Amino acid sequence: MKAKLTVAETAGFCFGVQRAADLVTACLDAGEKVCTLGPLIHNRQFVDELAARGAAVVDFPAQDTDGRRIVIRSHGVPRKIYDEIEALGLPVTDATCPFVLKIHRIAASVPEDGLLIVVGDEAHPEVQGIIGHCSGTVRVVSSPEEILQIPHEYFARKSDIIFVCQTTFQKNVWEKCAVTAKKVCTNAKIFDTICNATSLRQQEAARLAEKSDVMIVIGGSHSSNTAKLAAICRPLCKTVLIETAAELDPADFEGARSIAITAGASTPARIIKEVHETMSEILENQNQEELSFEEMLNQSFKSTYNGEKVTGIVTSIAPNEIAVDIGTKHAGYVPLSELTDDPAAKPEDLVHKGDELELLVVRVNDVEGTVMLSKKRLDAQAGFEKVMGAADSQEVLDGVVTEVIKGGVLALTNGVKVFIPASQATMSRGEPLEGLLRKQVQFKILEVNRQRRRAVGSIRAVLRDQRKELEEKFWADVEVGKHYTGTVKSLTDYGAFVDLGGVDGMVHISELSWGKIKHPSQVVKVGDVIDVYVKDIDPEKKKISLGYKKDEDNPWTILQNNYSVGQVVSVKIVSLTAFGAFAELIPGIDGLIHISQISRERVGKPSDVLSVGQQVDVKITELDFERHRISLSIKALLEEQAEAEAAPAEPAE
Repeated sequence: MKAKLTVAETAGFCFGVQRAADLVTACLDAGEKVCTLGPLIHNRQFVDELAARGAAVVDFPAQDTDGRRIVIRSHGVPRKIYDEIEALGLPVTDATCPFVLKIHRIAASVPEDGLLIVVGDEAHPEVQGIIGHCSGTVRVVSSPEEILQIPHEYFARKSDIIFVCQTTFQKNVWEKCAVTAKKVCTNAKIFDTICNATSLRQQEAARLAEKSDVMIVIGGSHSSNTAKLAAICRPLCKTVLIETAAELDPADFEGARSIAITAGASTPARIIKEVHETMSEILENQNQEELSFEEMLNQSFKSTYNGEKVTGIVTSIAPNEIAVDIGTKHAGYVPLSELTDDPAAKPEDLVHKGDELELLVVRVNDVEGTVMLSKKRLDAQAGFEKVMGAADSQEVLDGVVTEVIKGGVLALTNGVKVFIPASQATMSRGEPLEGLLRKQVQFKILEVNRQRRRAVGSIRAVLRDQRKELEEKFWADVEVGKHYTGTVKSLTDYGAFVDLGGVDGMVHISELSWGKIKHPSQVVKVGDVIDVYVKDIDPEKKKISLGYKKDEDNPWTILQNNYSVGQVVSVKIVSLTAFGAFAELIPGIDGLIHISQISRERVGKPSDVLSVGQQVDVKITELDFERHRISLSIKALLEEQAEAEAAPAEPAE
């Protein structure tokens, strides 16, 4: 018989908590930056959800350094916290429960020579907030006995004596405290401030617990009202206290015929629903009828035969085999070699205890009472059907290359080994096949032999289709000036071929560098990833000319931007001729120091004064950007120096 499951009508958010949640949600929906002063409610899951939306938690107002809106949580805070927020000039939303605010007003009315007695948990945030609104003396008690421990003369010295109660405190304890208060202090003012929702929730929890075998109480681990609900239920029946459905243990409900669910005031409806649904599943599973003794007996005598398909449950896992229960008198086992083709695989990585497997009976041994089974062979049967279907539909299959053999490779897909000839294994003939070993590949089935259960595939067909698709996309989008990132595929004496993603383009050697180079390998190497741009397109011949060197790297552009006639620079002599010396002005550009500009004296030949590699100062006398010519002069500097030395010194005043 299936157990009865009941959910308390008063379970979940109370009015005050719902109001606080709605206020914060409204701020977040409006795009405001929000932080709550302490956790908004005592429910970790709900607080985490708010944090995910950007609602941070701070312990005191000064922690809010970003000027976010501070939300005062439903438990309320002392008066001084309001003063701190006002002094900091921060925006504030007060989500204090209206019933708690009522207690704050009562506490604030107590004169300095008065006495406020709070019945509740002194460490609870709500109680701390109440204390902070009272200017008189405050005592916190949690039982009638603690009231009796207050000296009688203590009451006599106070002008006003007021009793209030924490809103979520146990109703029955508060009622006893109120009776005791009237006995010890006849002039005390007693305010019943327990929240009506709390009282109703506790009363309903007690009624349900009296009629149930198990009571489930849902709420945060720090929630006071949740803890009190559990305390009320425990003397009446077995009580399970949880935060989420994940904590439910089916063993706690075995044999139970009546189960009830309640939840604290800070528990979201979503969590209550998850617990209810999970419990329904647990009870449904426990309600499944077990096989009768007769059925089990008949099942144990069920015979098996070679080639039969059976279902087995993994009962244990060993290094070389797994044991399975196939529901007969035979002990079933699957050797590792019948589980997978991968010799490096471990059984524990492939299956787990309790897994249900479809298996093929390979050999029955009635003498030993065992039956050898195979998962691999059954998978291969189903896999071969998929391979045959792929041959008809030309579907692309995924597989792993397991062997390189004479004439090609073997790829495993769906438990079937497919032969791929060398001519069909790579895009270009002659490429080495070893690089494919243990690699994931895609291929099409070219032919299938059903009788011999063999299939031939082609990786090349897939690569060709992929390349064709890339080519079509490329030629549809390409235009002169467009930039691409490509991979250097090969080098020749006259340039570099670059793979642009399915299409090759060529960078001529003259486009690789602004300087003179003898071979493209001086700039790039095969495998380099480089940025290029389209210089010219020939759609008919499918040829693309690429550029690599950039205008901003043109040494003549650099020269024009940074040098001018009359400028004095330091240069290095790079070569000597009969008519002068060439000096490197910047990398890639040389200027001429004519023999007449080397010295003020007559020079027979440049090598008499200069040598290759020598660093000298020169003056730029001419820059011809159209003809790419530069004239330099050492003599001009020497003449200026001589004139400066010959000039008479100005008399001192």
